[in-house]
Amino acid sequence: MSAYRTVVVGTDGSDSSLLAVRRAGALAGACRARLVIVCAYLPLRADEREGRRARDQRGEGAYPVVGSEPADDVVRRAAEEAVGAGAGEVEQMAVVGSPVETLLDVVTRAQADLLVVGNRGLDSLKGRLIGSVPADVTRRSSVDVLVVHTTG
Repeated sequence: MSAYRTVVVGTDGSDSSLLAVRRAGALAGACRARLVIVCAYLPLRADEREGRRARDQRGEGAYPVVGSEPADDVVRRAAEEAVGAGAGEVEQMAVVGSPVETLLDVVTRAQADLLVVGNRGLDSLKGRLIGSVPADVTRRSSVDVLVVHTTG
């Protein structure tokens, strides 16, 4: 089996998603693969500013990311983490859309051969009832998916 050439990893800026970013960065570095870091976000409307402030104050688990500026900050921080873990070539993408659709679209456009996500949501009741990002991308992806154990 040949090494991966392009790895896509999703992040929402949470501590658990950054664990997946670090794992993807180490793997991309070991394979000398390009790493594409993706943050899906919702556009910020004027009437959502108060809601965003409330989410920002909650900290961990503040997904969904709302607004391009916070999404840009998320991918910038994630890129630093990935480089620190060993990644060489890193591309940052903040994209308007839902996490699952965005990740699958970026995998296709980037011609990736591996998608990396954290396992947050897989074991939750909500995740079992309505689905989760890792479960949905694993089911729908046309490329290998690495689900990193990021939660206890």
